[in-house]
Amino acid sequence: MTLGPPPAWGVQYSAYLPSEDVARAVADELAELGHRLIAVRIHDHFRFDPANFRYGKPSTDPELEGWWQVFSLAVHTGHDRLALEPFLRSERTRIADMARLHGGFTQGGAEGHAATLEEAFTRAGLLHELPTAEVMLPDPLPVDPQPPASGAQWACSGAGEPGEVVRAVVAVAERMYGSAEDIPDVAAWLLDEEFALGEPYESTGEFLGDLADIVAHQGTCTDVTVEAVPFLAALVRDGGVPTGTRLILLGDLLRLSVTGRATAASLSDRIAALGSVWAEPAADHMTRRAISREMPGLSANWDGESDAVRFVLAALAAAVSSDGEAPVTRRQLAALPAPAGTSRAYVMALVEALLLGGGSGLQAALDRLAVWNPDVAERSRSPHAAPRDLAMSVLPDLLMADVGPAAYR
Repeated sequence: MTLGPPPAWGVQYSAYLPSEDVARAVADELAELGHRLIAVRIHDHFRFDPANFRYGKPSTDPELEGWWQVFSLAVHTGHDRLALEPFLRSERTRIADMARLHGGFTQGGAEGHAATLEEAFTRAGLLHELPTAEVMLPDPLPVDPQPPASGAQWACSGAGEPGEVVRAVVAVAERMYGSAEDIPDVAAWLLDEEFALGEPYESTGEFLGDLADIVAHQGTCTDVTVEAVPFLAALVRDGGVPTGTRLILLGDLLRLSVTGRATAASLSDRIAALGSVWAEPAADHMTRRAISREMPGLSANWDGESDAVRFVLAALAAAVSSDGEAPVTRRQLAALPAPAGTSRAYVMALVEALLLGGGSGLQAALDRLAVWNPDVAERSRSPHAAPRDLAMSVLPDLLMADVGPAAYR
């Protein structure tokens, strides 16, 4: 059977501009690029519409009072989504540059089958409707650069069977909180009778995912996250927890430690456009400080750890080093296996630059990564993203892409 062409793919963009005139100018530019539907309306438009349920209600984002939004739908045909990825990345960059040039920023968006997005497109403030318009695609489509070799696979004993891991984690919770009156949510869940009598987990990854969600729902730090840090650190230090699971938990701590910095990097264009000063949310700050306090204990057994665990420990130390002297030295980092020219060596250079305090070395490490890593290249386009914030935002994914597979081997 011969398959037909893939369905048309749609991408909806959202830009915020400081005035109606500027928003209309951006809308006209998007029409010239071939976007099919383009609407311009004041921010929180539906607050001013008597027929809408949001009429008269407080703004969902009062900082943008008086700003205008441009919503557009671009349609692409002839290729499946995977083949379009490098091109769509360049389009995101182009539209972000356009908004930035006009004193604004891009935020949000959606993707899906073009027919579905076109039907759902909110036409309030519709300025351009070009029923057959498509964004012209280059021929051939761009492709992502070939990354360097990653280096030899890390030696790791694996994450362990789910039953083994659950028992080890519950044992630590019982030792720490079994007799406490006020038990942190992360342990209360594990010590609850319903959990003990529940269905067994089919995989260790599923259990660790639930644990991570309790600690930081959808990756958001809260007071619960701060309270959970000592428990996560205790699990990493516990000899009864399999090495692969400890590695994944260290990766979770790394992601939590950079939450504030990563948010600052992702919102850098918005912050600059609004003339704001970034203030790290209290929960993000307190989480990072809590992890910093655990670092001496986490790195105390450095010599007895596997190289994979040491690598994540070094990155974690780099992520919290602004809170005090990093407990991992440049000499210890240099002893880890990262052959020159491998992707691991580039990530190692980024960790080293963070440990040493950044400066020109940090920007150089980011530039070298951007040559072959499309995500780093895209995030680096904003002139408003501080190098340290940018480095923190990309570090967890870079590191865990390297060591993560070893944990579940």
